[in-house]
Amino acid sequence: MRRLMVLALLPLTAMAEAPPARADLPDPLSWGSLVQLGLGLTLVVGLILLLGWLVRRVNGTTASGQGMKVLAALPLGQRERAVLVQVGQEQLLLGVAPGRVSLIKHFDAPVVDSEALRGAAFADRLQQALGRGGPQ
Repeated sequence: MRRLMVLALLPLTAMAEAPPARADLPDPLSWGSLVQLGLGLTLVVGLILLLGWLVRRVNGTTASGQGMKVLAALPLGQRERAVLVQVGQEQLLLGVAPGRVSLIKHFDAPVVDSEALRGAAFADRLQQALGRGGPQ
């Protein structure tokens, strides 16, 4: 019985003998530690931005859609829509759904004037464009 009590109290004695605090460790909230942390974070963020810039330069892609513009969009459902996009002199009618973009119709020549489309409803213009049966 006495041995069981000794075994039960053994973990408590191990916790009571905590190692002494090391005096040679720097204070984590000192100015030196905070400056070191700030410089490290700045270095990491700078590397991320530099790598992003390099990837764009190597791939030759730009963030802006030069030569492309969305002329209009018509919601077809909660998450689906038809989008009329102009690329150069060609216009594309795209079906856009979550995780999928499908080509509905390809127009070689512009069927809708982008300046005239600003004030008109997309549905009316779309019916006119499809009614003409432009070249495929």
